[in-house]
Amino acid sequence: MQTYTAVGNAPGKARETYRCRVAIIGGGTAGITVAAQLARRGIHDVALIEPSQKHYYQPLWTLVGAGVATAEQSVRDEARFIPRGVRWIQDYAVEIDPEQQLVCTRDGTRVQYDFLVVAPGVESHWEKIEGASETLGRNGVSTNYSYDLAPRTWEFIQQTREGVALFTMPNTAEPGYTIKCGGAPQKIAYMAADYFRMQGRPVKVIYATAGGVLFGVPEFCRVLEQVCERYGIEVLTKHELIAVDPVRKQATFALKDKPGETKTIAFDMLHIGPPQRAAQVVRESPLAHREGAMVGFVNVDIHTLQHVEYPNVFGLGDAAGLPVSRTGAAVRKQAPVLINNLLKVMQGKEPDKRYNGYTSCPLVTAYGRMVLAEFDYNNTPTPSIPFIDAQRERFDMWLLKKYGLPFMYWNLMLRGRA
Repeated sequence: MQTYTAVGNAPGKARETYRCRVAIIGGGTAGITVAAQLARRGIHDVALIEPSQKHYYQPLWTLVGAGVATAEQSVRDEARFIPRGVRWIQDYAVEIDPEQQLVCTRDGTRVQYDFLVVAPGVESHWEKIEGASETLGRNGVSTNYSYDLAPRTWEFIQQTREGVALFTMPNTAEPGYTIKCGGAPQKIAYMAADYFRMQGRPVKVIYATAGGVLFGVPEFCRVLEQVCERYGIEVLTKHELIAVDPVRKQATFALKDKPGETKTIAFDMLHIGPPQRAAQVVRESPLAHREGAMVGFVNVDIHTLQHVEYPNVFGLGDAAGLPVSRTGAAVRKQAPVLINNLLKVMQGKEPDKRYNGYTSCPLVTAYGRMVLAEFDYNNTPTPSIPFIDAQRERFDMWLLKKYGLPFMYWNLMLRGRA
């Protein structure tokens, strides 16, 4: 069993200080997976800093928004997944001092570490879209990027009998901004279009993305273009949502290829993919990139996941400065690399395992159909299931999305077995 030594109270708000071999910031997919794999490798002197009592399987929220899963199916108690022997510090990390090897929490608890894993995820920044936060969940405006709002998406889809259903993707090319599961904003567009088709409703579906293409990997982009053609979805590229008028039910876009120009589209329902940034504790720490596309994200080597300035610090998941789509599948491949390299450094050796940028985007294209897009840093398809043509819509991949992946997540990945 690990021992934690209280070493006195710091002045002001500080309550107590705990010493540990490894501290992990974040108890989401990345943090729990790392904690579980460390426990399985015999490293138990670990502190996990995570405020939430609940743990969410967020990929299910696409299916919640499409009416084929419930929000309750996506949530479990966080305590069920804290590995035995790991100390859970149930609070927000608010400050990281890598020189002192110290993490401070909101209530003043101090965590002194020998090694640090940074995985607090990303935050949605709704203030980037004027009027959005005030109307979310009302007036036909919703998002699947929230446990509470994904069910509202399904309600609004059902209520839309004609007119325009509008789905948006934020500007992820702006330095410091991203979105986790970049395929999610278009997945729900496909599901809604399929629902309107089955119901015989004359609803025009528009997918507006700030990016220049529908999907970044050409092989899968071609497949998705065919999906849009089948449904009659109008795809608008280089359209960045900047404002929502809930009274007039209008969305205003900045046209990225025409600086200074905007375009307004009237809608009956609107699903918004939110602009997201690395957690504030990362952005304001010495661990973050200070400039460039990854500004604000943890400045790690993209292959070893070791911090470029502090060798006893590692990062993974959505908050890591990696040029990769932010998904649970990416974490599943990053975690073993991080664990191997962290243990090497703990032994005084050099990291020797490399992450190639693998990620996976399960692209639901209809009720009962899915394309499994797997690719690496070079946007090269990297299929992992033998004898399966992943570049077409498949019913078996739908079953994987609906049943297989949730089972693997709760029972294998969060237990350090996958």
